[in-house]
Amino acid sequence: QVQLVQSGGGLVQAGGSLSLSCVASGRTSSSYAVGWFRQAPGKEREFVAAISVIASWIGVSTYYADSVKGRFTISRDNDKNTVYLQMSSLKAEDTAVYYCAFRPVYCAGDGCHDVGTYGSWGQGTQVTVSS
Repeated sequence: QVQLVQSGGGLVQAGGSLSLSCVASGRTSSSYAVGWFRQAPGKEREFVAAISVIASWIGVSTYYADSVKGRFTISRDNDKNTVYLQMSSLKAEDTAVYYCAFRPVYCAGDGCHDVGTYGSWGQGTQVTVSS
């Protein structure tokens, strides 16, 4: 079982930047994916971004929701077991609780969007963008 601990987030003005971190502990495999999701009040949890590893020596892919493409960047630091979400040009509609999630198998394309395929979740962190 993988445990995820999130940090970062907070309050920022529209146009500003924030960074989220997700530290994983526990047993992982060489093939996995970590996704970022968000949930605004009264809305369903939605996909934001994912980083998918098909074994480090084969390749790493990243995927983004259309709404954040070009503004958010997902990355990882393997040595620190950490995945980051760098958010820039933030908009009021980005306001939500953000969650990182882990699945013990790589994902591809729209397959990364499925909330039900992720087995471990972080505690969530609030991101508020004021307009």
